[in-house]
Amino acid sequence: MIDVRLLRTQPDVVRAALARRAKPDVLEQADHALRLDVRLRDITTERDAARARVNELSKQVAELRRAKQDADVLMAESRALGDREKVLADEYAQVEAVLRDVLLRIPNLPHDEVTQGTSSDDNRVVRGPEQMPAQFAAHQRVPHWETGAALGILDSERAVKISGAMFTMQRGAGAALARALCQYALDRNADAYEEIRPPSLVTTATLTATGQLPKFADEAYSIERDGLWCIPTAEAPLTSLHAGEILDEASLPMRYMAFSPCFRREAGAAGRDTRGMLRSHEFDKVEILAVTTPEQAPAMLDEFIQRVTRLIADLGLPYRLLEICTGDLGQSHHRSYDVEVYAPGCDQWLEVSSVSWFSDYQARRGDIRLRRTGKKGTEFAHTLNASALAVPRVWAAIVENFRNADGSVTIPEVLHPYLRGLTVIRPPQSR
Repeated sequence: MIDVRLLRTQPDVVRAALARRAKPDVLEQADHALRLDVRLRDITTERDAARARVNELSKQVAELRRAKQDADVLMAESRALGDREKVLADEYAQVEAVLRDVLLRIPNLPHDEVTQGTSSDDNRVVRGPEQMPAQFAAHQRVPHWETGAALGILDSERAVKISGAMFTMQRGAGAALARALCQYALDRNADAYEEIRPPSLVTTATLTATGQLPKFADEAYSIERDGLWCIPTAEAPLTSLHAGEILDEASLPMRYMAFSPCFRREAGAAGRDTRGMLRSHEFDKVEILAVTTPEQAPAMLDEFIQRVTRLIADLGLPYRLLEICTGDLGQSHHRSYDVEVYAPGCDQWLEVSSVSWFSDYQARRGDIRLRRTGKKGTEFAHTLNASALAVPRVWAAIVENFRNADGSVTIPEVLHPYLRGLTVIRPPQSR
């Protein structure tokens, strides 16, 4: 969440930064938070004055009793002040809870260099298209769901029978390809990132720390009986690895990676992108995440971008890098980039990775602090994350880009070590 002290001391600066997000309701939330903060400080002032007066009255009552004089009036005033203090304490707790809820819903402040814009239409291409052929052959213009069904590697019909709409199921070489993509992403980041296999179910506090809650509760799968949530991404448990901890500056940056299933109750935009593997309720993904000092964060963001784009480039896919404008930034994002691949069968650029810097927004929610070497006190760390490789859309792009005239699909060479000698996925009759 944003720093309420910054909102209190520099409200115009905070409002100007939030205004760049082009969402008027955000400014209303900030103003509401500011009013609540003022009320909390007013309550504190009145409460402290009441306590001081009670202490003063206690001394006066004691003096009157030693002098054997009547102290009833002063004692009555003291009791009234005590009652008022209890009322103030209850109001403080209520206002504090409302303020926290409002702060949890206010998005992060955009980085000063983020491109101004109002929607995804204003996102700026900063690299690419890379590896884009001059033209695509007709056999590459077949959507992956048709090729997948013809090759027997994508069985959406049975997935829907088992689990309902917007679930997918890979079979045979298709399942092997999905697994290979995950192992490929893990191996390519194993030089610097510790592998974690986090739980797939997490607490409300864990999802709150990353910003999924409370704003995106309707898009998440909850298990009400146990008070748990299915993770929408491994970012959630990885971020909370150090929740409530104080980290030594010398230990940073900390780098983690994780393979996990991801669960999202998303329905697409008016039914758009709901065919095949473009948008589904469950999918596999490899995530990379770092906890850094504020000074280390910009370089870490560049490292993430380089690692993700290299993964996609080495698969041989056409790709481009976009900077996300202020109006399209996610709730927790301070600065963000998308990596997109082109899928000729769908005739679309598909987002396959979001690379994001959260400044201290998530760390403040999760209470992740750092202690500077040789200095007293603590400060909040910075967090960053990226989808190293999300299976569904990369899988789809491979099937479409590398489809051959005979209906077979050539597997990118970098994946060969993971596929037991399989280099081409052929139609059933050709096997």
